Formats: sequence, C-alpha cells, structure tokens
Amino acid sequence: MPQFIESIKLENQEIFLLDLHQKRVNETFLNFGKNDSIDLKMIFKNLNINENGLFKLRIVYDLNRNFQTQLIPYTASKITDFQLIENDNFNYMFKFSDRKEFENMKAKSNAEEIIIVKNNHITDTSFSNLLFLKGKEWFTPTTCLLNGVQRQHLLMCKKIKTTEITLNNLNEFTHFQIINAMNDFDEMFIYPIEKIVNLPENKVFF
Repeated sequence: MPQFIESIKLENQEIFLLDLHQKRVNETFLNFGKNDSIDLKMIFKNLNINENGLFKLRIVYDLNRNFQTQLIPYTASKITDFQLIENDNFNYMFKFSDRKEFENMKAKSNAEEIIIVKNNHITDTSFSNLLFLKGKEWFTPTTCLLNGVQRQHLLMCKKIKTTEITLNNLNEFTHFQIINAMNDFDEMFIYPIEKIVNLPENKVFF
C-alpha cells in the first residue's frame, strides 16, 4: 500500500496553511476511492506541542488512516547551484513518501539541487515549487509536478501569477526562488538565473 507525506510548518506553536494541507490529504484519499480521511487538526492537537521555534511537522500516512508523526527543527539554507534534469515520464500528482525517482535524478546531477524538465517545460525542484522573476512580477510554471500548498496560497493572495515556462523562454527571467510549506515567499532567498549551471544557451542536459 502506498504511503504519503505531509510536511507542515509549525512556528512558536502556530500551525500554517492547515486548511490547504487538509484539502490535499482529502483529495488523496478520494482519488484512491476512500471517503474517510485523517484529521490533521486533531493530530496536531493531540501532540500537545509546547515548544517555541521553527519546526517541520512530518506526517506519514496510508490509505487505511494509519499515520506516524515526527517533529523536526527546521532551518532554511541557501543552495549553491541548480541543474536542469529532463524526465518526460515522471508524474508526482500526489505527495508519495517514495522518493526513489527524485533520488535517481539527483544522482545524475553535478549540482546541489535539480530542476526537473518535462516535455521541454520547467516543473519543480526535487522538494519544492518554483517562482521566476520577470521585471517586477513573480511567476510560477503552469506545469508544476505537484500543486503545493504554498503555491496555492500565493496564487490565492495574488502575490504570484502562472505562466508557461520552457527551455525556450527560461532566459527571459532574471531570478528565481523555491517555495514549499516550509519556505514561503522570501526575498532573502532569491537566486539569479545563472545559478542554474546548464542554462539552455550553452550547456548540455542529461
């Protein structure tokens, strides 16, 4: 039976984007023919967390409503460089705990992190959605592998827009940043597009 994962931001005992996490969990159960989901709010309440600071609440669950929790201290860190990796057959519509394919792609890379290219379109990194800067506006690819909770939140708040981003127009953007449940829109973590070591104009893809 497949297992799935939710990584939820918890800071000073406050939990973030819980409704969007619950929506994703509910949709996962429904997709696999299950009407009864797990209740993330109740799980969080029963943990009785009384520590301050920034944590990742990691919940691994299956379709029989079994789950395990882990509270992990979290510190965001800069990534040195990124590499475009092509994989036209990869699908990740649901947040499976099995990450073997991500690991296989990273093993082909010489950079610290990968940006997955599918059918010539930019998608995600191995652990996050992406935002790209053009002028003064931030855009996220329409072709994300997983519609992450932070991506949904920023779109609903109209802080970002969607657009088609491909290998052909990637160089129209000057900067990018990574977003996920733990990393929100943060101008302290903006990367110049040149941090992608194999930009299309002069590099070879794997």
